[in-house]
Amino acid sequence: MDRLNAMRVFVTVVDLGSQSAAADHLQLSRPVVSRYLAELEDWVGARLMQRTTRKLSLTAAGQETLPRCRQLLDLAGDLQAAVQQPDDAPKGALRISVSTSFGQAQLVDAIAAYVQRYPGVKVDLQMLDRTVNLVDERIDLAIRTSNDLDPNLIARRLSVCRSVVCAAPAYLHEHGTPQQVEELSRHNCLTHAYFGHSLWHFDVAGQQVSVPVAGNISANEAMTLQKAALAGAGIAMLPTYQAADALRKGELVRLLAHARPRELNLNAVYTSRKHMPATLRSMLDFLVERFKDDPEWDRDLSWA
Repeated sequence: MDRLNAMRVFVTVVDLGSQSAAADHLQLSRPVVSRYLAELEDWVGARLMQRTTRKLSLTAAGQETLPRCRQLLDLAGDLQAAVQQPDDAPKGALRISVSTSFGQAQLVDAIAAYVQRYPGVKVDLQMLDRTVNLVDERIDLAIRTSNDLDPNLIARRLSVCRSVVCAAPAYLHEHGTPQQVEELSRHNCLTHAYFGHSLWHFDVAGQQVSVPVAGNISANEAMTLQKAALAGAGIAMLPTYQAADALRKGELVRLLAHARPRELNLNAVYTSRKHMPATLRSMLDFLVERFKDDPEWDRDLSWA
């Protein structure tokens, strides 16, 4: 039995949810897929899946076997890539998770530059405004903005993430411009569902100040809040990697220049340094080089 192919069939059946879908994806006949699964179960010595006409589910043995099959397939792919690429050029697939706002504002351009440099790499970008489980969702690399990361993961700092409190000129003309952070409580503040939903934190003359905020629009990602701010709906706290262009053009006005919102680290997060694929290592090095301590989006702005 070709055990690697049997493992590949097993993993594909689980991922796609059916043998017929796996057969189409792998360009195999349904009987061949069934034979691979049966032979893998014979080799393992246990039934891996409960199969009915309507539902496929993993047995306890299948749940134990699945991550090991994924690991072996990854190692086999690394070995093959190493043999086929004697010049050490990165090759293979990377699955990257990133927030919608940072992904669209900055990471897409970076990934485009990376694959132009290394055309043998295929990147699957997952724009997700939630914290993903890297193992369960088969994520090779996650870009996270946080100062409090899971200690079980490996993090490499890429840059700093600054924020700015801002509003459209139309809103300020109608409602006035706050001069002190405490005045934000009297304004319509556009809040993020996950970050600072009801409390905004500032450094004011070396003192930490927290201000309660509220408004009639909340969203789970920053791009929506920026569009609402541009429409004159209220005051928003936005990441500078996203808002810089609108600030330069005067479409948004920075407020409370004396108060600095809390700065966060921009991190690349992955599961382990052991057996790290060369492609993942090259991507990490590329992102560290591109997103420096003085990020490009903050340059030539007096408030950076």
